[in-house]
Amino acid sequence: MTQSYIGKFRLDGKTAIVTGGAGILGRHFCSGLADAGANIAVVDINIETAKNIANSIIVQFGVKAVAFECDVASESSVKKMVESVLNEFGEIHILHNNAAGKSNDLDAFFADFENYELDQWKEIMGTNLDGMFLVAKHVGKVMKEQRKGGSIIQTSSIYGVMAPDQRIYEGSYYLNRQINSPAIYSASKAGVIGLTKYLATYWAKEGIRVNAITPGGVESGQNDTFKEKYSSRIPLGRMSQPEEMVGALIYLASDASSYVTGQNIIVDGGLNAW
Repeated sequence: MTQSYIGKFRLDGKTAIVTGGAGILGRHFCSGLADAGANIAVVDINIETAKNIANSIIVQFGVKAVAFECDVASESSVKKMVESVLNEFGEIHILHNNAAGKSNDLDAFFADFENYELDQWKEIMGTNLDGMFLVAKHVGKVMKEQRKGGSIIQTSSIYGVMAPDQRIYEGSYYLNRQINSPAIYSASKAGVIGLTKYLATYWAKEGIRVNAITPGGVESGQNDTFKEKYSSRIPLGRMSQPEEMVGALIYLASDASSYVTGQNIIVDGGLNAW
């Protein structure tokens, strides 16, 4: 009997939740899963942008796509979102736990470590790690009750794996603002990898696979100084484009990775291989 190896990458008839679905990477993740055949729950705190993305997916890929508002740092909001997705789609087969926090106070977010405020630390951790816990908890419970397995993919960051090179931030700006990579970002994203490994073994007997994707630097509005300094650290010699993260997601979401769990796929142009 001939197998269709490429067919294992298809997601036809499956429902995928993507948190942070209206973000720079999130909208590409939603489109990639839809292109593979999945119906999409576009979940984001920015509901208007999420609705626009869902409508675009319907037109472009011909699958079902619905936007859901959710603050992943709020358990009541997460519970309501999961219940709403179930009411709309009937089942949940894929979770891309992708949402990450954006501070309302950029001065506090980019502050020196010695002057970092605990409230700011807790705010970012509340979304980046607590939010991962809450969404995985409630979606994983549904997958367990469905008794059909499932795939959970969680987004970490290269700075959850290795420390940032502080030298690249001299003269570096993002959207006209001096930037750095604060410790809370590294700590929270490292926690995502730890949570991923734990859940992979915890839910293995249920047939629920849990893996992580770790993006390297994505070009998204940085100034030329930053792009040049960052790219000089990369074996492939450049920053990534958002769509270059999507292939790894489709692989982990699909039956093509049916024997893969507890892994962290690093998509960084080779940075961590130096």
